[in-house]
Amino acid sequence: MIALEILFGALAGLALVPVCVLLLQVTLALPAARRQAPPDGPRPRVAVLIPAHNEADAIAFTLQGIRAQLIAGDRMLVVADNCSDDTARIAAEAGAETIERSDPALRGKGYALEFGLRHLRQAPPEVLLIIDADCRLYPGGIEQLAQRAGNSGCPVQALDLMQAPPGAGIKTRIAEFAWLVKNWARPLGSQRLGLPCQLMGTGMAFPWALIGNANLANAELAEDMKLGIDLALAGHPPQFCLDALVTSRFPETARATATQRTRWEHGHLGMIAQEAPRLLGQALARRDLRLLGLALDLAVPPLALLATLIALVFAASAAAAAAGLSALPFRLAATALGLLTLTILLAWLGWGRRVLSLGALLSIPFYVMSKAPIYLKFWTQRQKEWVRTGRD
Repeated sequence: MIALEILFGALAGLALVPVCVLLLQVTLALPAARRQAPPDGPRPRVAVLIPAHNEADAIAFTLQGIRAQLIAGDRMLVVADNCSDDTARIAAEAGAETIERSDPALRGKGYALEFGLRHLRQAPPEVLLIIDADCRLYPGGIEQLAQRAGNSGCPVQALDLMQAPPGAGIKTRIAEFAWLVKNWARPLGSQRLGLPCQLMGTGMAFPWALIGNANLANAELAEDMKLGIDLALAGHPPQFCLDALVTSRFPETARATATQRTRWEHGHLGMIAQEAPRLLGQALARRDLRLLGLALDLAVPPLALLATLIALVFAASAAAAAAGLSALPFRLAATALGLLTLTILLAWLGWGRRVLSLGALLSIPFYVMSKAPIYLKFWTQRQKEWVRTGRD
C-alpha cells in the first residue's frame, strides 16, 4: 500500500513539472510584443538553403517570396532530393541555383541539407538560412534573421506557424491552436525569461562558423531539435525572433495528416527520451540556467499527450484515494489538471480565438483521444525513418 502511495505521489508530482513550465511560458508570453527594428549594421551575406523532395506544386511560390528579399551577394540554393517530378526544373526557372541528389538508400531532410552544405563550402556565406520548400517567408524575414544571427553568433529561429486550409475540420483547427501554443507562446515566454528556444526545422538562421562544418547527414525525425540541442551544449543556444515569420499549411487529406503528425510526435518523444536527460545533466553540472531552461522546455511532451497522462494519473489517484490510500497524490493530480486547464484557457485568450470558437475549445478532449493511436505506436510500432508528407 505504501509503495502504491509513493508511486502515485511521484507520478502526480512529475506531472506538475511540465504543466508549471507550460503555464509560466504562456503567462509570460501574453503581453503584446512590439515589432522590433533589425539590429544596426550592414546585413551579412546569406545563402538560403531549400531542401525539396517532390515539391513541384509549391516551390515556385516559396522561391518567389525568398528572391524578393535577396540583395547582391546572396545565394538561393535548392537541393532537389530524390525527386521524381519537375522540382529541379521549376526551381531553376524561378531563379534558384539548383543541384540534384539521388540516393534512394539515404532518404531524409538531413541528407539533403548536408548535400547543400557541401556545395556551399566552395564559396561560403556569412549566414545560412534554411527554409522548407513548402513554406512562405514573409517580407523582412531574411533581414531580421541574418542580422540577429550575425550579431549574436547564435542560431536564430523565426516564428514558424502551420495554418489550417480553408474549410478545415475541427481537428485541424485544434491542431493549429496547439501549434500556436508550441511555436509562438512557449518560445516567446522563454525569450522573456532570457532563455533559448528549440529549433523548428524551417525559418532557421546560422552563422556560417557554427553550421559550415556540421554533419547533418542523418534521417532523424527531429533533426532540427537535435541540432539546436547540440549547438546549445556547445555554447550557442538558439534565439527566438518573433519578427520573422514563416508559414505553411496542414495537409488536406486524413492520410497525409496522420503521416505528418506521426513523424512530428514520434520525433519529439524520441528527443525527450534521448536528449532531455543529457541536457538536464549538463545543465546541472555546468550550473547553466540557459541549458536548464532548454531541458525543461524539451521535457514538456506534446499537449495532447500531456493532457492524456494527467487525466490517467488523476483517475488512478482518485480511485486510490477512494480505496483508502493517501489523498495527497489525488490533490497533486487535481492541481496539475486544474493548472493545465487554466493554461489552455489563457492560451486560447491570447492566441486561439482567431482559429477556435469557445464552443470548439470544448472539443479538445475528443481531439486528445483521437491521437492515442499515435502515442501507442511510439511503443509498439515507432516510426524511425523520415517519410514525406503528401499535400493532396
